[in-house]
Amino acid sequence: MTNFLSFTGRVMGIDDFPIVPNDPQAGCYKLFSLTDRNGSIVNFVVEPSTYFVEHVKVKVGDIVTGFYDADAPVPFIYPPQYRAIVMAKDNPNYFVKVSFFNSQLISSDGNLKLNVSRQTEIVLENGQAFNGNPANRDLIVNYGATTRSIPAQTTPYKIIVLC
Repeated sequence: MTNFLSFTGRVMGIDDFPIVPNDPQAGCYKLFSLTDRNGSIVNFVVEPSTYFVEHVKVKVGDIVTGFYDADAPVPFIYPPQYRAIVMAKDNPNYFVKVSFFNSQLISSDGNLKLNVSRQTEIVLENGQAFNGNPANRDLIVNYGATTRSIPAQTTPYKIIVLC
Protein backbone atom coordinates (compact mmCIF):
# COMPACT_ATOMS: atom_id res chain seq x y z
CA MET A 1 0.00 0.00 0.00
CA THR A 2 1.49 3.27 -1.14
CA ASN A 3 0.57 6.59 0.45
CA PHE A 4 0.04 8.68 -2.70
CA LEU A 5 0.08 12.47 -2.76
CA SER A 6 -0.07 14.69 -5.82
CA PHE A 7 0.88 18.08 -7.18
CA THR A 8 -0.78 19.75 -10.16
CA GLY A 9 0.87 22.47 -12.17
CA ARG A 10 2.02 23.78 -15.53
CA VAL A 11 5.20 22.22 -16.92
CA MET A 12 7.80 24.98 -16.98
CA GLY A 13 10.75 22.84 -17.97
CA ILE A 14 11.78 19.33 -18.95
CA ASP A 15 15.48 18.55 -18.63
CA ASP A 16 17.72 15.50 -18.68
CA PHE A 17 18.50 14.34 -15.16
CA PRO A 18 21.80 12.47 -14.78
CA ILE A 19 21.71 9.96 -11.93
CA VAL A 20 25.49 9.61 -11.67
CA PRO A 21 28.39 11.41 -13.40
CA ASN A 22 29.11 9.99 -16.89
CA ASP A 23 25.84 8.05 -16.66
CA PRO A 24 25.58 5.45 -19.43
CA GLN A 25 21.80 5.89 -19.23
CA ALA A 26 21.99 9.64 -19.78
CA GLY A 27 18.71 10.90 -21.18
CA CYS A 28 16.64 8.09 -19.65
CA TYR A 29 15.73 10.19 -16.61
CA LYS A 30 14.02 13.58 -16.84
CA LEU A 31 13.36 16.41 -14.42
CA PHE A 32 9.92 17.99 -14.86
CA SER A 33 9.54 21.42 -13.21
CA LEU A 34 5.94 22.32 -12.38
CA THR A 35 4.43 25.57 -11.13
CA ASP A 36 0.91 25.79 -9.74
CA ARG A 37 -1.50 28.77 -9.77
CA ASN A 38 -0.07 30.06 -6.47
CA GLY A 39 3.49 30.09 -7.78
CA SER A 40 4.58 27.00 -5.83
CA ILE A 41 7.24 24.97 -7.62
CA VAL A 42 7.80 21.20 -7.50
CA ASN A 43 10.30 19.11 -9.44
CA PHE A 44 9.49 15.54 -10.43
CA VAL A 45 12.14 13.00 -11.35
CA VAL A 46 10.59 11.01 -14.20
CA GLU A 47 12.11 7.55 -14.58
CA PRO A 48 11.70 5.00 -17.37
CA SER A 49 9.22 3.20 -15.06
CA THR A 50 7.03 6.29 -14.45
CA TYR A 51 3.53 5.51 -15.74
CA PHE A 52 2.00 8.18 -18.00
CA VAL A 53 -1.80 7.93 -18.03
CA GLU A 54 -2.99 7.16 -21.57
CA HIS A 55 0.71 7.10 -22.56
CA VAL A 56 0.58 10.77 -23.54
CA LYS A 57 3.62 12.81 -24.45
CA VAL A 58 4.02 15.80 -22.14
CA LYS A 59 5.58 19.07 -23.27
CA VAL A 60 6.39 22.44 -21.72
CA GLY A 61 3.17 24.38 -21.13
CA ASP A 62 0.99 21.34 -20.42
CA ILE A 63 -0.90 21.06 -17.13
CA VAL A 64 -0.09 17.78 -15.41
CA THR A 65 -0.51 16.07 -12.07
CA GLY A 66 2.39 14.14 -10.63
CA PHE A 67 1.65 11.40 -8.11
CA TYR A 68 4.37 10.35 -5.67
CA ASP A 69 4.90 8.23 -2.57
CA ALA A 70 4.50 10.53 0.43
CA ASP A 71 6.43 8.07 2.61
CA ALA A 72 9.50 7.86 0.33
CA PRO A 73 12.62 9.73 1.40
CA VAL A 74 13.23 13.01 -0.43
CA PRO A 75 16.18 15.39 -0.51
CA PHE A 76 15.81 18.41 1.77
CA ILE A 77 16.06 21.01 -0.98
CA TYR A 78 14.03 23.79 -2.55
CA PRO A 79 12.10 23.38 -4.70
CA PRO A 80 10.94 20.00 -3.41
CA GLN A 81 11.86 17.08 -5.62
CA TYR A 82 9.81 13.89 -5.77
CA ARG A 83 10.11 10.63 -7.70
CA ALA A 84 7.08 10.50 -10.00
CA ILE A 85 5.25 7.19 -9.89
CA VAL A 86 2.39 8.33 -12.14
CA MET A 87 1.99 11.42 -14.34
CA ALA A 88 -1.39 12.49 -15.72
CA LYS A 89 -1.86 15.21 -18.31
CA ASP A 90 -4.94 17.37 -17.68
CA ASN A 91 -7.84 16.09 -19.77
CA PRO A 92 -11.35 17.64 -19.89
CA ASN A 93 -12.92 14.23 -20.58
CA TYR A 94 -11.98 12.50 -17.33
CA PHE A 95 -10.43 12.80 -13.88
CA VAL A 96 -7.56 10.68 -12.55
CA LYS A 97 -7.21 9.28 -9.03
CA VAL A 98 -4.19 7.28 -7.87
CA SER A 99 -4.69 5.61 -4.53
CA PHE A 100 -4.91 2.39 -2.56
CA PHE A 101 -8.48 1.11 -2.76
CA ASN A 102 -9.67 -1.15 0.07
CA SER A 103 -11.92 -4.23 -0.01
CA GLN A 104 -14.98 -2.02 -0.61
CA LEU A 105 -13.10 -0.10 -3.35
CA ILE A 106 -12.91 3.08 -1.29
CA SER A 107 -9.77 5.19 -1.75
CA SER A 108 -7.34 5.52 1.16
CA ASP A 109 -8.36 9.15 1.72
CA GLY A 110 -12.04 8.08 1.90
CA ASN A 111 -13.09 10.47 -0.87
CA LEU A 112 -13.95 8.10 -3.74
CA LYS A 113 -15.82 4.79 -4.00
CA LEU A 114 -15.67 2.76 -7.20
CA ASN A 115 -18.72 0.98 -8.62
CA VAL A 116 -17.16 -1.30 -11.22
CA SER A 117 -19.40 -2.23 -14.17
CA ARG A 118 -19.00 -4.58 -17.13
CA GLN A 119 -18.00 -1.57 -19.21
CA THR A 120 -15.12 -0.69 -16.87
CA GLU A 121 -11.84 -1.63 -18.53
CA ILE A 122 -9.42 -3.16 -16.00
CA VAL A 123 -5.84 -3.55 -17.18
CA LEU A 124 -2.27 -3.88 -15.99
CA GLU A 125 0.30 -1.13 -16.54
CA ASN A 126 1.42 -2.89 -19.72
CA GLY A 127 -2.11 -2.74 -21.17
CA GLN A 128 -2.92 -6.42 -20.72
CA ALA A 129 -6.24 -7.45 -19.21
CA PHE A 130 -6.39 -7.87 -15.44
CA ASN A 131 -8.75 -10.70 -14.52
CA GLY A 132 -8.51 -10.56 -10.73
CA ASN A 133 -10.25 -8.45 -8.13
CA PRO A 134 -8.98 -4.83 -8.10
CA ALA A 135 -9.78 -4.45 -4.38
CA ASN A 136 -6.98 -4.02 -1.84
CA ARG A 137 -4.55 -2.69 -4.43
CA ASP A 138 -2.92 0.52 -5.63
CA LEU A 139 -4.94 1.69 -8.64
CA ILE A 140 -4.95 4.42 -11.27
CA VAL A 141 -8.59 5.28 -11.98
CA ASN A 142 -9.96 7.28 -14.94
CA TYR A 143 -13.51 8.43 -14.17
CA GLY A 144 -16.12 11.03 -15.03
CA ALA A 145 -19.17 12.12 -13.08
CA THR A 146 -19.48 11.36 -9.37
CA THR A 147 -22.31 11.45 -6.86
CA ARG A 148 -22.41 14.19 -4.24
CA SER A 149 -22.31 11.64 -1.44
CA ILE A 150 -19.47 11.05 1.02
CA PRO A 151 -17.53 9.28 -0.28
CA ALA A 152 -18.32 10.36 -3.83
CA GLN A 153 -19.21 7.35 -5.98
CA THR A 154 -18.35 6.77 -9.61
CA THR A 155 -18.39 4.09 -12.25
CA PRO A 156 -14.85 4.33 -13.63
CA TYR A 157 -14.07 4.26 -17.34
CA LYS A 158 -10.75 2.51 -16.78
CA ILE A 159 -8.76 1.04 -13.91
CA ILE A 160 -5.02 0.42 -14.21
CA VAL A 161 -3.73 -1.98 -11.56
CA LEU A 162 -0.31 -1.04 -10.18
CA CYS A 163 1.45 -4.31 -9.41
